[in-house]
Amino acid sequence: MTGRILVVDDVATNRIVMKVKLAAACYTVEQAENGAAALRIAQEKKPDLILLDVMMPDMSGLEVCRKLKADPVTADIPILLITALSDRDAKMEGLEAGADDFLTKPVEEVTLLARVRSLLRARDSVRELLVSDGSAGSFGFAEAPTQFGVKTRPGRIALVAPGPRGAILWKAAIDDRIGGDVRIIQREAALTEAAADPDSAPDIFVISVDLAQRNEGLRLLSDLRSRPGTRHAASIMILPEGDSERAAIALDLGANDVLHDPFDAKELAIRISAQLDRKREADRMRAGVRRGLEAAVTDPLTGLHNRRFALHRMEQMLANPGSGVAVMMIDLDYFKKINDRYGHPAGDEVLCQVGHRLRAQLRGNDLLARVGGEEFLVAMSNTDRNGALECAERLREAVGRTDFDVSDDIKPIHVTASVGLTLPEDVHKGARADALIQQADDALYSAKAMGRDQVSRMPRPAA
Repeated sequence: MTGRILVVDDVATNRIVMKVKLAAACYTVEQAENGAAALRIAQEKKPDLILLDVMMPDMSGLEVCRKLKADPVTADIPILLITALSDRDAKMEGLEAGADDFLTKPVEEVTLLARVRSLLRARDSVRELLVSDGSAGSFGFAEAPTQFGVKTRPGRIALVAPGPRGAILWKAAIDDRIGGDVRIIQREAALTEAAADPDSAPDIFVISVDLAQRNEGLRLLSDLRSRPGTRHAASIMILPEGDSERAAIALDLGANDVLHDPFDAKELAIRISAQLDRKREADRMRAGVRRGLEAAVTDPLTGLHNRRFALHRMEQMLANPGSGVAVMMIDLDYFKKINDRYGHPAGDEVLCQVGHRLRAQLRGNDLLARVGGEEFLVAMSNTDRNGALECAERLREAVGRTDFDVSDDIKPIHVTASVGLTLPEDVHKGARADALIQQADDALYSAKAMGRDQVSRMPRPAA
């Protein structure tokens, strides 16, 4: 794993020791001897992670942390505070200032490197989402910014403790400090509830490293990370005091944070709140990416798939040997006259209603796409000659049987459709999607030439 790390410490020896440890793990290390230098280098170099000493002569690490988090250029850089003190108030202040963790000198190498790996992995994930979300935004697909005053759904926190007494103590410790739904659940429920209803899955799991058996919490963490319903949930692993080896294992297995028991209730609450904020932002970006991907393959007017998706899906159908594939091109007759007489809004409404009518006549796995102004494509797999012919007639009738109500000010509009059909027996081995579409399009022109409002099949060897 590569990464650029900025080490900030006023003691040169400390910086050198830290650099040796990190360089041995193949990280690129920048150094700063005080807070002012740290702010300047962070702006210029934009490191992937900052290791920041708390006690420095010009300004404290806490002040540097606040300045970094207040600057949009450096706000998303993970910060690991390091100090020789075990001052509870300083620790709480550092976490509240936006630091990701707080390590006490002398820092164990295994703990340090595990934390670095975890933070860089999280940083890379966020960067990938930012790139994808930014690409979607540049094409107009990004989610609109959340408006001021809109309430965010309360977080769902699941506590998985080794016994009822421990779980109750955990819940009592954070209930008044977390404005969300805090539940005590069993290991089995953690694995099954999300599968049954992904929308109600916890946002954060707080898990004891040892449950009914030693290391059962680690196995649970691994299971949660492998399942779609809980893959993106945040997790905090609770370990015995001084158990740095298993803390490193937990971080490498995907835990977002670790905490040692006995822990401070306020600290747990702060860590939960921080993880909840990060998960919400990651969820927002993932949703933006999904919408962007959907928009890239969706016709914005009708909500049907577009030509790009249709070609890809047809190639998948054709790659399945033994599956009879029928292809239809459907064109609305004299549609230009509708736009000219009633206006484009009326024409758009007709297109949307046609899409609904066609979809109602097809099976769930049949492909329906809008591939032109008033042209629709249908591709059916696992069908035969009779099934394809019957479906083509149903689609034609679905369009022309009933007039279209588009507005209270416009009388119902009569529309018919012509259908060009390529039957399964016309699909030769190795045929490509674009060739079959052209073949169906040729058949469509034949239907138009023969008077419209009919189905035509014009066999021709596929390319």
